[in-house]
Amino acid sequence: MQEALTDLDVAGASGAPGTARSVMKKLPEVTLAFWLMKIAATTLGETAGDLFAQTLKLGYFLTTIALFALFVVTLVVQLRSRRYNPFFYWTVILSTSMAGTTMSDFMNRDASAKYLSGGATKLGWGPQGLGLGYPVGAAILISILLAIFLAWRLSGMTFEIRDIVTFKGEALFWSAILVSNTLGTSMGDFLSDSSGLGYAGGALLVTGALAVLVALMKVPAVPNVLLFWIAFVLTRPLGATAGDLLTKPAAKGGLDLGTAGSSAVLLAVLFGLMAYAQVKERRTATAGQA
Repeated sequence: MQEALTDLDVAGASGAPGTARSVMKKLPEVTLAFWLMKIAATTLGETAGDLFAQTLKLGYFLTTIALFALFVVTLVVQLRSRRYNPFFYWTVILSTSMAGTTMSDFMNRDASAKYLSGGATKLGWGPQGLGLGYPVGAAILISILLAIFLAWRLSGMTFEIRDIVTFKGEALFWSAILVSNTLGTSMGDFLSDSSGLGYAGGALLVTGALAVLVALMKVPAVPNVLLFWIAFVLTRPLGATAGDLLTKPAAKGGLDLGTAGSSAVLLAVLFGLMAYAQVKERRTATAGQA
């Protein structure tokens, strides 16, 4: 399983197992650690987004503005960096996950009691949500994501992410990341709230879908680029359903651990993984200079 996940590399055309490849000069290699950090970051994005919007009652509108601004700041730091830095990269991933959580909630939800816990009728200042619903919201986000990929293709730039070296290429890459995380949130919330599967059932369904992607890696006709982006989108609903499972009340099928406590634990886990990645990156750089 570890080898299969490690080989899920969008950059390599050959797809040969066991080959250490860099996704991009400023991005990490796609390894098992990469996917573990992605799931940790997206789960934290769900719990932290809900912490600000719901627990602290800032509302979807204000929280979306604040977290999108945070995304812009972290992205500028990442773009200005000349080499891969795990803390810079994963901070952007985390900020897209948090912003994606509240962006999705703002698009899909409204001020009805179904979405507002604790008998609240209002969250924060401004509009309480567009109330589009998960199917409509997901359709809009899928359309935006496809438009980004179309613009990417028409630009003539490669989809081999390790070869992206221009500002325009990075802008397209991070735009796709933001939209895919927002789409993944909508998918995860639909599975948790509307599908009847519940939080645990939704998480198991997404895990099964990811297992299918691992199996498809053995099919030469299926491009690794496609598999990577499907996996990247699907790890977001996995994080969303896992986050809901941790934080929601037991009456709704959750573990009722709370958004604050769950976010603190997940943040510690993510920082631990980031520190490990930083040490590994330094050792790799040192070995390359020897």
